[in-house]
Amino acid sequence: MQQLVGALVSAGLALAVLTPSAAQAPDELDVMSSGGFTAAYQDLSGAFTATTGIELRTVYGASMGGAATSIPSRLQRGERADVVILARAGLDRLVSEGHVVAGSEVDLASSLVGMAVRDGAAVPDISSVEAFVATLLTAKSVAYSASASGTYLATELFPRLGIAEAMALKSIRVVGERVGAVVARGDATVGFQQVSELLPIDGITYVGPIPDAVQKITTFSAGLTTTARRPDDARRLIQFLAAPEAAPLIAKAGMTQAR
Repeated sequence: MQQLVGALVSAGLALAVLTPSAAQAPDELDVMSSGGFTAAYQDLSGAFTATTGIELRTVYGASMGGAATSIPSRLQRGERADVVILARAGLDRLVSEGHVVAGSEVDLASSLVGMAVRDGAAVPDISSVEAFVATLLTAKSVAYSASASGTYLATELFPRLGIAEAMALKSIRVVGERVGAVVARGDATVGFQQVSELLPIDGITYVGPIPDAVQKITTFSAGLTTTARRPDDARRLIQFLAAPEAAPLIAKAGMTQAR
């Protein structure tokens, strides 16, 4: 990882654009990032500060939902942010609500929905839709997030598969923490979340992405808030996160850089 970060820093990522001007000394940016992009962001943010001298103050939250820590909730109660990073559907909603500058949106990475079980548990077969459905129906309990991936499972996929009623009886909608943490504690038999959110969690075994035929690709995007205090530096950060040199760290986090 250090080599990847070093490559970002040494490349400079168009320093003529990224380096703060003499008239505007390096300062701080406030960032809100969703869980799905967190692993990549934590690596990239250090490289950005090393390259520009701009410190980042970051809070994390879900892309959607009513949890107090979700990004929409934080913005609605007036928490400060210069840049937000979240699922594209959530970002588009923030644009329509006047929280994000229209036209500032930049797609960063695409992520798949994955499945995990507790370490030591039998690894179920989800290699086909039929096997996937059988695994869901036999699982004692199923956890999913209150954000983009969980919303898709509960409101679209389970009804489409004809198992919505059966799943409602044993589903756990996880608010305010990673689904993997719930599975690691043994509070759910299987868990679903963005692959990038499952991979960093100790105590679980990552089974794999759900089958292609029922997969939901989520794009994580960044935008400039309408209340940004340092819009030029905020745009520099967004450009940095979207630069080609960021691709290895995005891939390391289990995602694909957006084209």
